[in-house]
Amino acid sequence: MKTNAAIQKAGRKPRICFVAHAAYGALAGGKSGHIGGVERQTSLMAKWFAARGYAVSMITWDEDQEDGAEIDGVRVFKVCSQDAGIPGVRFFWPRWSSLNAALKRADADVYYHNCAECVTGQVSLWCRRNCRRFIFSAAHDAQCEAALPGLRTRRERVLYRYGLKHADRVIVQTGRQQETMCEGFRRDVLVLPMPCPGPSDSEYIECLQQRNDPRRVLWIGRVCKQKRPEQFLDLAEACPDVSFDLVGPADRSEYAQRVIARAKMISNVTYHGAASRDCVSEFYKKAKLMCCTSRSEGFPNTFLEAWSYGLPIVSTFDPDNLIRERGIGVSAKDVAEMTSGIRELFGAPQRWQTMSEASRRYYLENHTLESAMPQFERVLLGMPDDAKS
Repeated sequence: MKTNAAIQKAGRKPRICFVAHAAYGALAGGKSGHIGGVERQTSLMAKWFAARGYAVSMITWDEDQEDGAEIDGVRVFKVCSQDAGIPGVRFFWPRWSSLNAALKRADADVYYHNCAECVTGQVSLWCRRNCRRFIFSAAHDAQCEAALPGLRTRRERVLYRYGLKHADRVIVQTGRQQETMCEGFRRDVLVLPMPCPGPSDSEYIECLQQRNDPRRVLWIGRVCKQKRPEQFLDLAEACPDVSFDLVGPADRSEYAQRVIARAKMISNVTYHGAASRDCVSEFYKKAKLMCCTSRSEGFPNTFLEAWSYGLPIVSTFDPDNLIRERGIGVSAKDVAEMTSGIRELFGAPQRWQTMSEASRRYYLENHTLESAMPQFERVLLGMPDDAKS
């Protein structure tokens, strides 16, 4: 394996490759692929390392881009297109075969992958065979549970467990994930805060001055069963004097279409559909509170974005009881408690102000690029850390 000492002796920084099949759109600034929190964070990290003189690459699906093309200092190597190949055979060819070829072309010293899937094991296996370091980062609580409820097939579970077992370092986002993974997989893991770009101090102050709608609540995410947006609509019906913004893409499933149809029937709800990255900040600026109705998550990127704008969160999901303990929102069990929390905060401006300031402070202390990325740099370089693992 290429050690950090050997690389330094060669007189260069380690080459880093991010394996993120769906992240081309996030990296290039387009709308292609599934641009979720993982894709945004991975592209952000890649650009951060590239800006600091590292040779950085990313492996993505083929979306008609030029192989090896450079975006903001990051070289993009492509595998096959997502729909290429014959069902039943395409897992091996062209998906796995083109992944191995792309990993070879990237020729990195360390490979980073986020999110549990077959790819976790495939990249880990290639790295072991080629003496390269492999870093894995879990994106959701379910990826830390021994039963792996989010992985539907035996093949996915076998390959993910292999990758997790043989990764040189495993990163999680919360203490709960750390405990769960240690118990279920007997694996040492490191808790690191994820980076998130946010408004500057001057932009933040301007946002506070422009936030003149005192009763506006934001929900942002994919319209899917796991995130339970129907509870957001229940909340809107329970608070007819409050404005509710539902933001996020909806697929063609019966569930999603039913939610959208219902949202359009509620007078105080506005469904905005999918929003581009350039427009998302406007929703955070206008809202007074953000709402999360999920039962389970990892550590939503939307939480970090909301807190960066001083936006408290009313949520049925509370990572490590952070919302409750840090006073950066209201942790609720159901719609009734969310309704009570919203009305209480709207009726107590000083309490909202205290939570807003605490939200911004928490973000600045933990999730800015300046505070979070140096910790990832130490891990990817194989340097010792002082964190509990």
